[in-house]
Amino acid sequence: MNGDHAPLLAASGITKDYPGVRALDGVDFDLLPGEVHVLFGENGAGKSTLISVLSGAARPSAGRIEMNGISVEIHSVHDARALGISAVFQEFSLVPQMSAQENLFLGEERRKGMFLGTAEMRREATRILAELGFLLDAKRPVHRLTRAEQQMVEIAKAFRSELSVLILDEPTASLTDHETEQLFTLIRKLTARGVGIVYITHRMAEIRRIGNRITVLRDGRYVATLPVKDADDDTLVKLMTGRDVGAVFPELALPPPGREILALDRVSTAAGTVAEVSMNVRAGEIVGLAGLVGSGKSEVMQAAYGAIPISAGEVRYRGKPVRKPSPRMAVREGFLYMPPDRKNEGLIMMRSVRENMSLAALNCAPFRRGMFLDLGGERARVGQIARQLNLNPCQPERSVNHFSGGNQQKTMLARSLTKKFDLIVFDEPTVGVDVGTRAAIYRFIVEQARAGSAVVVISSELPEILNLSTRAYVLYRGRIQAEIERSELSEETVLEHYFERGSA
Repeated sequence: MNGDHAPLLAASGITKDYPGVRALDGVDFDLLPGEVHVLFGENGAGKSTLISVLSGAARPSAGRIEMNGISVEIHSVHDARALGISAVFQEFSLVPQMSAQENLFLGEERRKGMFLGTAEMRREATRILAELGFLLDAKRPVHRLTRAEQQMVEIAKAFRSELSVLILDEPTASLTDHETEQLFTLIRKLTARGVGIVYITHRMAEIRRIGNRITVLRDGRYVATLPVKDADDDTLVKLMTGRDVGAVFPELALPPPGREILALDRVSTAAGTVAEVSMNVRAGEIVGLAGLVGSGKSEVMQAAYGAIPISAGEVRYRGKPVRKPSPRMAVREGFLYMPPDRKNEGLIMMRSVRENMSLAALNCAPFRRGMFLDLGGERARVGQIARQLNLNPCQPERSVNHFSGGNQQKTMLARSLTKKFDLIVFDEPTVGVDVGTRAAIYRFIVEQARAGSAVVVISSELPEILNLSTRAYVLYRGRIQAEIERSELSEETVLEHYFERGSA
């Protein structure tokens, strides 16, 4: 990247108003040819709104955008693509019933006379995917692809036409380490060609690896732009939050664990994702489940919760065998599972924060009075929880899809406060949230254990396992490779069990 170049894209005084909320307030931003410019800030800082404006997905209330020094009007995504601006958003825009290649050309289909040029689109889709190093079948329906493969299709969509600006919003959230390396290689190739990259991430390690400059937003306002080499973690966190966050991970300092809440005895699933797993969780402890993507760490708890069928083995909850686990029975008995995909599995996006928070407690006071729901009691309790978790904005009647990712995550986690739960499972609890929110979630998890709940943390991020677990299990291909006590937990002891053990 040459710092002497004129900006490829420049936005000045960008303001965006929604009913009752100013999401952006006079924000300035510029992108140089061949650079990776990181947008950084807490959830709700305005990052997603800014890239929506730049990509044509939203119209600014005020402000000016220039491309190569010439003022441009971007009224739609089509206008942006005509200027060479493509965005890959964190929320996928794929049609599940259509194939990868059909999604790739959706709205810009190739034609052969009066008919669709299916063969041409297939060749072009295959070429784009191969060029990007994404090994997936272009003819396969999207609903049969993994989330990582769907992310690949989203990225490939940006390469249908000539690129000048590529916007990537948390692109590695669903990718394995190998797929992330492929993406970084692609980014290096693009910047070498002069393409400018706008990159949103909360992962400090990614910023260090691929970023050139970083712009920090806070509460919809511009705070600062600085070279990545000058941006240490403490400086970024202070710019992002306006305060010193301190240690990200809280001190565990938990009392000795109590009685056994959950036990699995040689449990296997019908789909083969879990094989003869035996483990237990006790009151007041935090058990970590670690492993690579596909190791079965999520499926173990989904099986115990009743979300996927068990083919063999026994589940015991509070000392009693559970003959046929089901989510409905689990929630009623005080077992709460927080899924990793909050939008598709954890929340009802078109309903209010209040309704989403209270879902797991509608059978008890203050949410119910006799045979009927108590709306007044529900509103009062949800309001208390929203203030306790610092929901921003604190508007529980607002539809949850109008909140940032971090506040959506808080909404889902808030369910554990609506009544007493004996067992709470947090599956990838900090996906797509900023450092400040991440620290708050970690404190929240530890507080649940201190209050006496048995807690399970499932995470692909090793630091979370190391710093939050009082005990950890490592899984590989559906089997438990090791159980590691707190005193033995280290990066080395966990990683040595991530792969298949060799013979002696």
